[in-house]
Amino acid sequence: MKISANSPCPCHSGKKYKQCCQPYHKGTVPATAVLLMRTRYSAYALGLADYIIKTTHPNNPDFTEDRADWKKNILHFSQDTVFEGLKIIEFIDGENEAFVTFEAALGNYAMKEKSRFLKENGRWLYESGEFPQ
Repeated sequence: MKISANSPCPCHSGKKYKQCCQPYHKGTVPATAVLLMRTRYSAYALGLADYIIKTTHPNNPDFTEDRADWKKNILHFSQDTVFEGLKIIEFIDGENEAFVTFEAALGNYAMKEKSRFLKENGRWLYESGEFPQ
């Protein structure tokens, strides 16, 4: 899905896309794990599979060297999901490990996840997630 740079950002920050997630999707490195989480949500909403792959830690269970199949799965999820809202519930920052608990409104489904991020070579990467009650 393509959107105008002046459209509201898909991460639901209230900012325009060009002032929020777009710079990161174009190569700027997010300084915090919570910012990376927001940009990944937007990337899923926009079908930016390459960004999702690039920001996923090799320890993640979805990580695979078969990039074509992985990309196909991400695009399938993006196209079949309605991204209606994102709420950050908790952010625990650390020097090389951080946690972001969020709730995403995905059509008729609300997903709550506590995500773990690891910093490698100065970049935050999504490592894993658990689904708290």
